[in-house]
Amino acid sequence: RDPNKSARWWIKTLNVSRYFSYPGGVIVGNANVNIALHKGTPRPEVLDHVSFQVKSMRELRAALVELKRKKVEIEDPGHEIGSEGGRSKNMGLWFHDPDGYRWELSVLAKTLRKKRQTKGG
Repeated sequence: RDPNKSARWWIKTLNVSRYFSYPGGVIVGNANVNIALHKGTPRPEVLDHVSFQVKSMRELRAALVELKRKKVEIEDPGHEIGSEGGRSKNMGLWFHDPDGYRWELSVLAKTLRKKRQTKGG
């Protein structure tokens, strides 16, 4: 509804930067992603969720602590971090922004890799 208000929430809550404004919108982001916030009626039902990957479970747990500290609406209170669903070994947590959109932070399951043997030591 209000791109400037949404931008303030993103900046305060997820430590992104405000890049620029344009008529009816604001761009926020960081070195990895930009998010365009447009004026209008929020329609979170048209999008299940958007997921961002973090590097480790340690980062995911730290993000959960930070989101809770900032009083962000987190899904599954008491069981915030869990499987992405079904038989997935990926772990995630889900939260909502003030416009009702659903966001995920996730860690991809580590895959076993055979170590390559190098010749000559």
